[in-house]
Amino acid sequence: MDTIYITGHRNPDTDSIVSAMAYAALKNALGDRQYQAARLGQISDETQAVLNRFGAQPPMLITNLRTQVQDLDYDTPPILSPGVTVSRAWQMMQKDKLSVLPIANEDGTLYGMISAGDVANNDVASVRNPVIQDIPVYNLLSVLEGHVLNRCGEVKDTISGAVSIALPTDRENLMFSQPDSIVICGKQPDMVRRAIEMNVSCVIVCQAEVDQELLEQKTDTCVISTPFDAYQVVRLICHAMPVSHVCKNHDLVYFHLNDYIDDVQNRVLESRFRAYPILDENERVVGMLSRFHLLRPRRKRVVLMDHNERAQSVAGLEQAEILEIVDHHRLADIETKNPIYVRNEPVGSTATIVAGMYQEKGLMPSAKMAGLMAAAIVSDTVMFKSPTCTQRDIDLANRMARIANVSLDELGKAIFSAGCGDDKTVEAMLNTDYKEFHIAGHNLAVSQITCMDSDRLLKRRDEFLQAMQAIRQKQKMDTVLLMITDVLLDGTQLLYVGDENTIRQAFDIHSEEENCAFLPKIMSRKKQIIPMLSGLWG
Repeated sequence: MDTIYITGHRNPDTDSIVSAMAYAALKNALGDRQYQAARLGQISDETQAVLNRFGAQPPMLITNLRTQVQDLDYDTPPILSPGVTVSRAWQMMQKDKLSVLPIANEDGTLYGMISAGDVANNDVASVRNPVIQDIPVYNLLSVLEGHVLNRCGEVKDTISGAVSIALPTDRENLMFSQPDSIVICGKQPDMVRRAIEMNVSCVIVCQAEVDQELLEQKTDTCVISTPFDAYQVVRLICHAMPVSHVCKNHDLVYFHLNDYIDDVQNRVLESRFRAYPILDENERVVGMLSRFHLLRPRRKRVVLMDHNERAQSVAGLEQAEILEIVDHHRLADIETKNPIYVRNEPVGSTATIVAGMYQEKGLMPSAKMAGLMAAAIVSDTVMFKSPTCTQRDIDLANRMARIANVSLDELGKAIFSAGCGDDKTVEAMLNTDYKEFHIAGHNLAVSQITCMDSDRLLKRRDEFLQAMQAIRQKQKMDTVLLMITDVLLDGTQLLYVGDENTIRQAFDIHSEEENCAFLPKIMSRKKQIIPMLSGLWG
């Protein structure tokens, strides 16, 4: 089954991480085991503290959802050894209706490729120049369905020489051009005797018996009997060659499972091969890619959690198939090709929505998962002081806390003291809960730090402003804001760079202090900061 990724937004906060984990657990518990929680960025100190508190591991990290080779329905043909006969390769091509087969070394790494064209070229070449080199005897016996008749001496491991059919017209002139020959004959005892006397490389006796006296002689000539006639033997000898003698094993074009389809298509257009080997991370051959596989590739499937804005979502989202959106923010610019399930509720935390889904499905979350959801609700509602907080948030947070047997007050204190230590750089704190918005042609970035001692952070105001200015220039933002939200003061210390006049107008700032102001009762980015700016710019 193909994995369905449940992912929150970039620079994920506790609500984003926990909601993805809880929703994946709910889906899997209901019998659909395809769901996998994922994250798009590093875990913040606050979130890590929550995960550690309940003994949970963070979700897997993904960086993009671009379609890769591993997402294709590529072929998995037989993978041959270099020592396999051309005859065996041809039979497999005919049986499975394949035009190309991969050749791999004993450890599974790529050796080469053999195609129907390679087999045909070998056949034509053998007609013009019927000389073979170092064919293993085992290969020859297999293709000719033959037996070695020698009773004395050691049988050769390999056979080489020019292939000729003995057509005697005069017993006195039975001669071969050179000892290093492979002689094919029928019921011709004199010919067999003469060939052995000349010590040719090999005598192949077709549909006939050999004089027992000849077989008792000690000779270096390998004598083989076969049920095929001479014409068939001539054609089959070249098919006894190992595929390593025939296949293409240089200038190969191949791809890896994690290669992106965009890059693969460009390389395919530059080459003219029928098919291309696919290798895994250990360079082992796992399949074959043909051009038609690129026509309708399977797209990765994803559920967007705690966001519905493309700028906040995973890279390569346009190549993925969005199945669901579960969110509590404003509707933004996500577009889908098909109708999808969307659940967007005006509550303070996405974890509140997911916790409600457990109740709707009649499933009690585990104590660990309930504790995580309680922590996520407390975090996103700023201990229920955010204007986005609803009674539903409070009720479900208390219910989850009872299941997990934890105190919400103690949980809140631990959460809001975890993410702003003196040992952290201002850049790290800015990136912990950082989001970008595009409103009416204006590019805006808003970062939020929730704490219980804003005065300590304000001592580093100049450092923050300098880092914000760097972000503004690098990301080409019109305005960058930092919300230092103090739970105890029930308000936010706002730092800002960029369009200062608009910021002062939006939040009615009259203080003479530059780039900084205290906004009482301002706790929410999405319900108080963004709507005020949208009203001015819209």
